[in-house]
Amino acid sequence: QVQLVESGGGLVQAGGSLRLACAASGGTFSRYNMGWFRRAPGKERALVAAIGWVGGYTRYVDSVKGRFTISRDNAKNTVYLQMNSLKPEDTAVYYCAADSKRLWSYDYDYWGQGTQVTVSS
Repeated sequence: QVQLVESGGGLVQAGGSLRLACAASGGTFSRYNMGWFRRAPGKERALVAAIGWVGGYTRYVDSVKGRFTISRDNAKNTVYLQMNSLKPEDTAVYYCAADSKRLWSYDYDYWGQGTQVTVSS
């Protein structure tokens, strides 16, 4: 069983930056694909970025390419999401998730509780 705890959310002005972190425990972190999802008000949860456990392969949804960077530190059992040039439409609850098989999928095995990101205009 993997436990995930997100941190780093908050309120930021448009154009600003935030770095989210997700600390994992209870499993072999280096063997899990990790994803960042978000749920905006009134919308379905959406996959934003993912990073593989093999070779650090990364993938992003088009709306965040060039602005967000996902990375992982296996020594610290932590995955990060660096968010730059934030826009009001990035406002959402952000969740990290872990899965031993899936990468670009909505069906991850383990989920964190989420952290709120609010971008003011």
